[in-house]
Amino acid sequence: MTTQVISRTIADDRDERPNPFRAHLSSGGEQPGICREELTVSVVIPALNEAKNLPALFAKLPSTLDEVVLVDGHSTDGTIEVARSLRPGIRVVQQRFSGKGDAIASGLLAARGDVIVIIDADGSNDPAEIPDFVDAIRQGADFAKGSRFMAGGGSADITWLRKAGNRALTWTVNILYGTKYTDLCYGFNAVRSSCLDRLLVDCAGFEVETLMNIRVAKLSMRVAEIPSFESERVHGVSNLHPVRDGMRIFNVIMRERFSREIKPGKCVAEYSDRSEGYLQPAHAATYDEELVSVDEAYRFSSGLATTP
Repeated sequence: MTTQVISRTIADDRDERPNPFRAHLSSGGEQPGICREELTVSVVIPALNEAKNLPALFAKLPSTLDEVVLVDGHSTDGTIEVARSLRPGIRVVQQRFSGKGDAIASGLLAARGDVIVIIDADGSNDPAEIPDFVDAIRQGADFAKGSRFMAGGGSADITWLRKAGNRALTWTVNILYGTKYTDLCYGFNAVRSSCLDRLLVDCAGFEVETLMNIRVAKLSMRVAEIPSFESERVHGVSNLHPVRDGMRIFNVIMRERFSREIKPGKCVAEYSDRSEGYLQPAHAATYDEELVSVDEAYRFSSGLATTP
């Protein structure tokens, strides 16, 4: 596996001092001070009418996962029922609002693992790559982002228009934020859960990956880029609209560049403070048939309560 470590802040990217974390990941050797810790792993799967795609996805999920969380966006095709039949121990979170960003925020709130991996439900991401993301976190990264456009990655699904837009938006972020990303708008990512008290996810739509990529850089988090291959979705068509969602992504890029502090975006009315610097979804969630209040859900995500 080839792992590329990305510059962490606008200033740090221009700093030529040796970076032992970069040396560790690029050389593949053990670096003093880097702990290869044992970590529990949760997988968060945002889904909207993906019942036909779940069998192929679930069949490939690693058997070593500690938790799988399905975030359902009010599906009408039996997505929840199919998920529970395929994986009886799955935890189900029902969105109160809509959009991929809201789904991911809800999943991050519910997940209890040390590492939280976010993967699309359409079968385009390969669950066999999950250990690569987890290993990057284990070796010291705070955030591991998938890339289709670095060595070892690829895509059989992206259209020429989406590829051109992604390239332009990635270039813009690299210029404005001093990063070296090779992919910006990809849904396969992992985050160390202990970083969630600083990483604010407060957008509703497909701009969520861009927002997270920008904010981990602004927060000086350690970021690793993981080569990933994107297959064609198994069934159905994507809900992404290249022009509309491209403009949303561009607006996030510009808003974040000229905002020194990480502040809530347009979804602030849908969120309430749960800890300093991090807003959590202000709505109840359904976990395996039991309605849990937002305060109880926060205790679950903070390790202050046990599974019902």
